[in-house]
Amino acid sequence: MLEEVERWLARRSWTAADRPLDLLLSAKRAAGTTVSVVLPALDEEPTVGAIVETIRRELMDGLPVPLVDELVVVDSDSSDRTAEVAAKAGARVVHRDEILPRVPALPGKGEVLWRSLLATSGDVVCFVDADLRDFSSVFVSGIVGPLLTDPDVQFVKAMYDRPLSPEVDGGAAGAAPGQGGRVTELVARPLLNLHWPQLAGFVQPLGGEYAVRRSLLERLPFPVGYGVELGLLVDALHTVGLDALAQVDVGVRLHRHQSGQALGRMAAAIYRTAQVRLSRGHLVRPVLTQFERGPDGFVPRDHAVDTEERPPMRDVAEYARRYVA
Repeated sequence: MLEEVERWLARRSWTAADRPLDLLLSAKRAAGTTVSVVLPALDEEPTVGAIVETIRRELMDGLPVPLVDELVVVDSDSSDRTAEVAAKAGARVVHRDEILPRVPALPGKGEVLWRSLLATSGDVVCFVDADLRDFSSVFVSGIVGPLLTDPDVQFVKAMYDRPLSPEVDGGAAGAAPGQGGRVTELVARPLLNLHWPQLAGFVQPLGGEYAVRRSLLERLPFPVGYGVELGLLVDALHTVGLDALAQVDVGVRLHRHQSGQALGRMAAAIYRTAQVRLSRGHLVRPVLTQFERGPDGFVPRDHAVDTEERPPMRDVAEYARRYVA
């Protein structure tokens, strides 16, 4: 299996510099491919505006052919000015609950990504997290590039360094290289290596930046919560095969890191997503108990583990009427 992973790495791992912007624009013009960028956002007022402005300035406005045809922020019921800031910066903002209103929305990132397929029209859909700092447009152009230049590629993940930043996370001066992907290293990577070793070559399997052909995305079920990245990657492997999957190095990713307890809930959801794909069996207790110190000692707090998944979008009547022949 190691040899298969090494062959895949040699064939399907690139850097963003391998495909300069002029090459991508030429390929896009020739093929007539359209690209949608989706930012799922929940209380991301401090960062979403700069991301939108960078994409508009460098990949949309003033180019002979825009690399990005559609830039959509899907607001997941933010309590701050996320929607206002994103719209002012030049994005089309859609509230999660406005998409497919007959189906009550569930909380979770995967829910927003699933609904975004009905709010966009691009042949290629590129997801970018809205909490990135010092954002570079290569997070978009890098992962869209293989889909514009290689018809055999269908799913591209970004890979990058994820340092723990003291500016965001506290601690001593300087960033801790490679220490930002804690759930990846403790949960996702062991699961993939043990159960789906073909995917062992992915550097950032849980990263929120990836681009996928709509024709594949619409065929995949979406876990509604934190398990969405693992679920989509595993299901894409089984649907189109390893050689249709790729990754591109885009440098360094700086973003807000979550608390240890939030990471615990994320880990439980990811384990659950893997469990379902391994057995499609029954979860005996889809609840995670964590502890917080109170006045009289440690107090247990129960948190439901994400157990819902949305069906492939092409099975939804509203989507089928619009996109499926």
